Amino acid sequence: MHPANAYAIRRAIPTDGGELKRLAQLDSSPVPTGSILVGEIGGTIVAALSVADGKGVADPFVDTAALVLQMRLRARGLRAVRATPSLRERLSIALRPASIPERG
Repeated sequence: MHPANAYAIRRAIPTDGGELKRLAQLDSSPVPTGSILVGEIGGTIVAALSVADGKGVADPFVDTAALVLQMRLRARGLRAVRATPSLRERLSIALRPASIPERG
């Protein structure tokens, strides 16, 4: 197990494609799709996770359990942020005049 400061989690960039394919081959799984988080240990990508569906790949020769757990938590947080209306949207709803039902 690695201490939390021994790894880094970031969004994948286009130049990570080769490393993602390498990991997928090592893990015998498809490359994650969509928005992807990658986990690095010592500057080397050892895990990747799709933010949308949580499917991922990891280097089976490296202890990535704690890193993958943190990546899943980060992905969950990113999904929650996307699902939350912006401050502007929340304020516009809160500041709308209340409609008063007519009595008849």
